This record gives sequence, C-alpha cells and structure tokens, in this order.
Amino acid sequence: MQKKITFITQAGIIAALYVVLTMFVQTVNLASGAIQFRVSEALCVLPFFTPAGIPGVVIGCFLSNVLLAAPLPDVIFGTLATAIGAVLSYLLRKNRFLVTLPPVFANALIIPFVLKFAYHLDDAIWFMMLTVGAGEALACIGVGSLLITALMPVRKLVFGDVFNKNTDAA
Repeated sequence: MQKKITFITQAGIIAALYVVLTMFVQTVNLASGAIQFRVSEALCVLPFFTPAGIPGVVIGCFLSNVLLAAPLPDVIFGTLATAIGAVLSYLLRKNRFLVTLPPVFANALIIPFVLKFAYHLDDAIWFMMLTVGAGEALACIGVGSLLITALMPVRKLVFGDVFNKNTDAA
C-alpha cells in the first residue's frame, strides 16, 4: 500500500511540475510552435529514478496541452510523443546519457506533423524536425542531464529506496 501511495504522489508532483514549467515557458511563447523550448520536457528523464515519472510527465503534458487550448491532434499526439519518450527513457534507465535521448527523437519525429496539420504551419517538415529536435535536445539532454546530476546525491531521499535499485551503479 505504501508503494502505491508513493507512486501516485510522485506521479502527481511530477505532473504538477510539468504543468507549472510549461505555463511559465508559455509566458514567452516557447511552449509550442516550430521553435519551442518546453523546459518541462526535461522531466522526461525522471523515469531514470522512478517509474512514476512516466505517468507524471504524460499527465502533465496532457493537462498542459489542454490548458494551452491546443488543438485536439496536439493534445493527442503531443501527449503520445511525450509518453513514447518517457517509456523509452525508462527502458534505457541503466545509462544516464541514453535516458535523455528518447524524448528528443519522439518529439522531433511526431511534433512537426502536428504543427503542420493541426496548426497549419507552412514550414517544411524537415525544418520543424530540426527546430523541435533542437529545443527538445536543449531541454532533455541539456537541462535533463543537469537534473539527473543534481538529483543523484539525493535520489534515495527524493524518490525513496524502493525504485532506486537500477540507479545505484549510475
């Protein structure tokens, strides 16, 4: 029972952080569009520490897209891109660098089509793959790596000992 409560609490906190960070970035119009830096995507590396990171970022992304009044395809496929990135990050959790890559690739491959067809942007798909991928790389590889480094010394305190068997050697 304690494990379930911890899991739900961690997922809820991660979702709330994702929403707050996204809304903050939206104040300077960088949460969506061909050029975006959704710093909240850095939280996609949290499955490195806890499986609760997966529902946390997925729910956070979904809520953020709804609060931003995104078109339905963005709500669906934007959330799907984040979900794919988070699940693949969890599967690669034994390597602290590789865990940062799946959200970059998932978003770079999916979001340009969302921008083209849901937002009717005229930019070329390949161009948006580069711009979205660059913003995602800054968030996940850049900020996400810093987040992993900052959390490593306190991982057992923050995430508990239950979920950290895979990060002790990292």
